[in-house]
Amino acid sequence: MLAPVAEDLWTVARPQRFWGLETGTRMTVARLSDGGLFVHCPVALDADTRRAVDALGPVRAIVASSLFHHLYAGEWARAYPAATLWACPGLPQKRPDLPWTGVLGDAPDASWAADVDQRPFTARFEREVVFFHRKSRTMVCADAMLNLWQHPSPVTRAAALLMGNLGPGRGYLERIAVRDWALGRQQVDRILEWDIDGVVLAHGGLLAHGGRDALRDAYDWL
Repeated sequence: MLAPVAEDLWTVARPQRFWGLETGTRMTVARLSDGGLFVHCPVALDADTRRAVDALGPVRAIVASSLFHHLYAGEWARAYPAATLWACPGLPQKRPDLPWTGVLGDAPDASWAADVDQRPFTARFEREVVFFHRKSRTMVCADAMLNLWQHPSPVTRAAALLMGNLGPGRGYLERIAVRDWALGRQQVDRILEWDIDGVVLAHGGLLAHGGRDALRDAYDWL
């Protein structure tokens, strides 16, 4: 269920297969200064999850921040019609059936700007936008940093070894994922301007501390 990460920040981890591999997935929920909720990369909305989320406050914004994290956005939009629904660049074209409020850019929407900052990492093929929860100094991302090398599944650990994913965000796959290396370097440098401590990521173990150094080291090849 909802696992606390820091004050006003929670996650929900679920099993999820991607390209046949069990990678898991993770939703993040941040409570904003006005009491509303910012929901990042929503997972399936079962009754228990809905009760837990509703106990925290009203859902204000639902964010699908990567081209691959949209599967459950529609059911959240239907369950919370008063909430806004945001897509990473390119996702409205992939999912034209969803009632998008807008496309994520370089600046946060006014509804979460007081608490959560954002930066594009669109040099990656997932067209991701990453976030920073200021109160807890936590970076929140979807696919920008895989961390599967200690996954419970031996098959997933073996795949991580083959990909060179022996640390957060490291591996051969990242060099393929970043399509524009020059732009990628610029975007990572802008993300590194944040005073990052922890990292919440969608696939693999969380980083409680040292997140800025982990991100810098993961992309030192750019």
